[in-house]
Formats: sequence, structure tokens, C-alpha cells
Amino acid sequence: MSNNHLALKSTQEKLQASGKEFVEFFSHGSLVVELYKPNKIDKQTPHTRDEVYIITSGTGRFYNAGTYVDFAPGDFLFVPAGVEHRFEEFPDDFSTWVLFYGPEGGE
Repeated sequence: MSNNHLALKSTQEKLQASGKEFVEFFSHGSLVVELYKPNKIDKQTPHTRDEVYIITSGTGRFYNAGTYVDFAPGDFLFVPAGVEHRFEEFPDDFSTWVLFYGPEGGE
């Protein structure tokens, strides 16, 4: 993908139209950027690469390797590769950017 600008509103519309919980919108080198909107329950399992979340809408709680934090729009969350994590107690309008990067197994 070669888009150098991602507008949140249009990516949210494309994600909704896809009927999926996430869509990849950008990639360059090891970086992959998705928009993620789980449907009521976050069913993620640990990923093989490091990842960053930047919350775009909604609030809730985030479980990351045995620790919970509250999150809100604009918050940054980091998850190392292989770590159990998930979003909890989030509203229907919750969505987040997901940025995967680096080698398999993490940096």
C-alpha cells in the first residue's frame, strides 16, 4: 500500500464497510498499520511482532501481561511480541490504530 496519509473518518468507514474487525491500511518495510474495532469482545491472542495501539475512539480497560490500565482516545499502548493482551469494558464506538513493526519475536 502506498498511501502516505490516513484520515481516521475514511478508514473507519472502510473498516465498517468491510464487515471485518480490522483492515490493513498501510505498510512500509516492517511497519504494518491497521484499524481495529472488535465486536463486543476482544479475541486477540499474542502476536509474533511488537505492536503499538493508539486509541482513536472509546474508553475502557486494557489488559497487558497481568496489568490493567484505563484508556481513552489519544492514548498510546505498547505490547511486546508474545505477550497476552486484550481490550475490555469498551463501548460499541471503540476503535484503535494498530502498528506492528520489527522482526518476528520482537526487538
